[in-house]
Amino acid sequence: MKKIVFIILLFTMLSKAQEVKVSSGKVQRIKNFKSEYVDARTIDVWLPDGYSSKEKYLVLYMNDGQSLYDAESTWNKQAWEVDAISGELIVSKRTKKFIVVGIWNNGEYRHSEYFPQKIIQSIPETTRKIIVEEQLKNKPQADNYLKFIVKELKPFIDKTYNIKEGRKNTFIAGSSMGGLISLYAICEYPEVFGGAACLSTHTPMILKEMMSEKTDTDVASKYRDYLKTNLPNPKNHKIYFDYGNQTLDSFYQSYQEKIDTIMIEKEYSSKNWITKFFPGDDHSEKSWSRRLHIPLEFLLKK
Repeated sequence: MKKIVFIILLFTMLSKAQEVKVSSGKVQRIKNFKSEYVDARTIDVWLPDGYSSKEKYLVLYMNDGQSLYDAESTWNKQAWEVDAISGELIVSKRTKKFIVVGIWNNGEYRHSEYFPQKIIQSIPETTRKIIVEEQLKNKPQADNYLKFIVKELKPFIDKTYNIKEGRKNTFIAGSSMGGLISLYAICEYPEVFGGAACLSTHTPMILKEMMSEKTDTDVASKYRDYLKTNLPNPKNHKIYFDYGNQTLDSFYQSYQEKIDTIMIEKEYSSKNWITKFFPGDDHSEKSWSRRLHIPLEFLLKK
C-alpha cells in the first residue's frame, strides 16, 4: 500500500515538471514539494547527460535553488551555471558522476531558514531581539529547514533517483546565507553530509544595514563558539570556504580568518579543508560560477 501511494505521489509531482533551460544534462522541476516542517517549495533536480538506471550517482544538495541553472529566469539575470560546470567536470572525469538537487529558497523567510538557529539564545538580548524581529521575521526555522532536507527531501531523492547512499556520497552547498546553512547542516547532521561547500559565506551573520562595531562580539563570535563544539570529525568530512573582496564580500576576510583558526584547532588540514581568497570577486552568481569547479572537484573528485 505504501509503495502504491509513493508511486502516485511521484507521478503527481514529476508530472508538474516544467522545462528548464540548461546547456548540459536536464532538470526535472518538482513544484510545490510539501513539508511538515517548512513551507512548500520548488525543487530542481539536475541529471547529467547519459543519466542511467544502471549507474549510481553522488548527490549534491544546493540552497537558493532558483539561481542555479537558467539566468533568464532569475531576479538578477545571473545564474551559477551549475549544469554547464557539472557536466564538464563529469565528462572530463575530474569528478565522480553526480546529480544536483536545487532547493528553492522561501523568499521572505530565506534568512529565517538559513540563520543557524542554535546560536540565537546565546546572542545578547537587545541584539537578539532585533535579529529575530527584523531579519528572521519572528520565525527562526533553520532547524526545521534542515529536518525538511534530511527527513523528507532526502528520502524522496533516495527513492526516486539512482544515487549512492551514505555520508561519503552526500554533500551540501550554498553561498552567502546559503553558505551559513550549509556549514550548519554538516555540523547538525554529520552522519548525513560528508562535505559542505560554503562560498562567500555571510560570516557577519546579520543584514548589512544591521552591522555595527558589535557585530562580531554579539553575533559572529557566537557562531564560532558553536563551531568549536560542533564541527564534524575531519577524518570523514570535507569543508570548503571562499570569499572575494568586492561588494558584500569586502566585509568577510577578518571573520573568515577567525573561522580558519578554529579549523586548524580542530585538526583540519589541506586534505579535508580549503579556504580560498579571490581578489576582485564580488558577491554574485557570476563570481560563484567562475570558481564553482574548485569546490566541486574538492568534494566530488574521482
